[in-house]
Amino acid sequence: MAYYWFKAFHLIGVVVWFAGLFYLVRLFIYHVEANEQPEPAQTILKNQYQLMEKRLYNIITTPGMVVTVAMAIGLLTREPEVLHDRWLHIKLMFVAVLVGYHFYCGRLMRQLAVGECTWGSQQLRALNEAPTLLLVAIVLLAVFKDNLPTDLAAWAIFGLVIAMAATIQLYAKKRRRDQEKLLAEATPE
Repeated sequence: MAYYWFKAFHLIGVVVWFAGLFYLVRLFIYHVEANEQPEPAQTILKNQYQLMEKRLYNIITTPGMVVTVAMAIGLLTREPEVLHDRWLHIKLMFVAVLVGYHFYCGRLMRQLAVGECTWGSQQLRALNEAPTLLLVAIVLLAVFKDNLPTDLAAWAIFGLVIAMAATIQLYAKKRRRDQEKLLAEATPE
């Protein structure tokens, strides 16, 4: 019965952790874009985003990561034989990258708070896609285990990367066009 409790809370932790990671970098994007606003809106927005980022990271995202990892350890205590499986080694490598991403987001958050972040909104949009790719790889490994059709999975992930890159570029183009349109409307003839 303990195995099922560990598994249930592991999945809950994963959902909370990823929800936090997805939203956190989105807040970073808005935080950076607040620099384009006139005062006092710029200061108000940046202060609000900083508060939201800190709360999200400390109250939701980090606890989600801790629950995920703690419950994974619990699962491994119930099924230690899986420690010998190749799929788990690969999955744990992706999880280690995800933990690194989590702490890197914490670093970016601190840089944004003191105005030292050099990332632009376009770069942050690309960074925001990293957990999606990790999520896909981790879930595929957890479901298929050693039976994962790696060639098909690799092509699927490659296609996902291309689709994400295209979406980011199309959105950037749309934002530029919308901005040009607003400037044209605001400029008297």
